[in-house]
Amino acid sequence: MNLSLILSLLVGFFILIGSLISIFYKDNKKFTDFSISIAFGVIVGLIVLEILPETFEILNGEIGIIRSIVAIIILILIGIIMLKILDLFIPHHEHEAHVNSKSIKEHNSHLHHIGLISSFAIIIHNIIEGMSLYVVTNSSLSSGIFLFIGIGLHNIPMGLVIASTLIASNYTKAKTLKLSLVVSLSTFLGGIIMAILGGVRALTSGILLGLTLGMLIYILIFELLHQIYHMKDKKIPLIGTLVGLLLLVLSTLIEFIIN
Repeated sequence: MNLSLILSLLVGFFILIGSLISIFYKDNKKFTDFSISIAFGVIVGLIVLEILPETFEILNGEIGIIRSIVAIIILILIGIIMLKILDLFIPHHEHEAHVNSKSIKEHNSHLHHIGLISSFAIIIHNIIEGMSLYVVTNSSLSSGIFLFIGIGLHNIPMGLVIASTLIASNYTKAKTLKLSLVVSLSTFLGGIIMAILGGVRALTSGILLGLTLGMLIYILIFELLHQIYHMKDKKIPLIGTLVGLLLLVLSTLIEFIIN
């Protein structure tokens, strides 16, 4: 098994980590906020320092400067739209039971439905991310490792959402963990798909990297930034973001020195 597949397998287990935290560790707010903040810093640095320059370099060599710029803009928009469509199938849920508006049984059924729909949408979402991670890692090992960190830390809150919703709907811990495991393996499926397809041409790699840029920008703005904005302790996102950026900058400097 090559490193790209190994990373696509391991990154999915961050969802399982999120589920375990939700089930066994109730006071998980600060941990979640810090992981989100680090993911924000890593992804910002990854976009600016690694994936955007790499995408432009590949496409420029294939179709020229002007077409490359236009293509990157279009691919980013497509990537954003792809995740936005998937996001429509992940309803935002409330943890409180609406006793006055529905019975406990109806409320639990609703939470169960949300949990399953969320899991299905996240599976599709993670298959795409697994494909992107495979392509990025094959293009640049350091970029792949930090995309792995960014996606992994971003997956922890996803696991929290799945587990907290299903547990609230009276799902057993065992069933919740089994479903979380299935979801966690979906990123690996994306990696396997890319491995089966075999090596991709430079232009195809550039296109996939451009789509990855759009998806990362969507995650950055519409998911991570939204959650950071609502954090009460503003020191956590500041420190976490700086830590994420510092890790990526140090890695880039080390790679530059080695090469």
